[in-house]
Amino acid sequence: MLIIVSTWFVYLFVILSYFYVIIHVVYKVGDVLLPGDVFSFQMPESITDSKPEKVVCGPGLRRNGDEVLVCKSGILRHKQPNLYWIDSQQRRYVPGKGESVIGIITAKSGDIFKVDVGGSEQASLSYLAFEGATKRNRPNVQVGDLVYSQFIIANKDMEPELVCIDSCGRANGMGVFGAGGLLFKVSLGLVRRLLAPQSEIAKDLEKMFPFEIVVGMNGRVWVKSKTIQQTLIVANLLESCENMTAQQRQTLFRRVADGSI
Repeated sequence: MLIIVSTWFVYLFVILSYFYVIIHVVYKVGDVLLPGDVFSFQMPESITDSKPEKVVCGPGLRRNGDEVLVCKSGILRHKQPNLYWIDSQQRRYVPGKGESVIGIITAKSGDIFKVDVGGSEQASLSYLAFEGATKRNRPNVQVGDLVYSQFIIANKDMEPELVCIDSCGRANGMGVFGAGGLLFKVSLGLVRRLLAPQSEIAKDLEKMFPFEIVVGMNGRVWVKSKTIQQTLIVANLLESCENMTAQQRQTLFRRVADGSI
């Protein structure tokens, strides 16, 4: 009789634990999380008969079996259907596979270029990782050039590796660039706001005067306008958007467009 009661207590504890995990996840979305927080997104089969969906972990989250660990401090965000990430204002960049970044060529080592991407170590870029590059037709890349590239290898156990071509072998906007423009750095949170599909900041800037912009996930931004003065204005406005609300930003842009500043 004691064994049966103990078994029922174990089953009850397991069911309550699963319910706690579900409520905990819903409660945590939109709240501030700290490194070390642990929670799980997996739905138990005893509660739902439907197959649990896979969860996509964005920046700030790391999988550890069935659990998801928080490795950055910030606000937990959620995007339908199953994307979660930590929204933080950090400035140090941690390379992630598939992310496009702005790098600076620092050295040539045989057939490999060393690229500074703002992380803890430099990344490698092969001379064959350019569109149309062959052993005889090498790309014209010099130390100090800016390069827009994408990570194909980025983990804690291997050296980061970049390419300037997509899966079809096309440049698709990647490669050496940056002649006559201005490169500066912003927070990673502002970068994500600029790269959003319907970025309000980019739309407000386009109303003032035309300019070119390249945004990297590593917090580097390159801008170029018709004149040096307009280029500096765009750079200063972007840096000012760091801690502004939408209303404050629109007021500032309007004053700049009217020439009152």
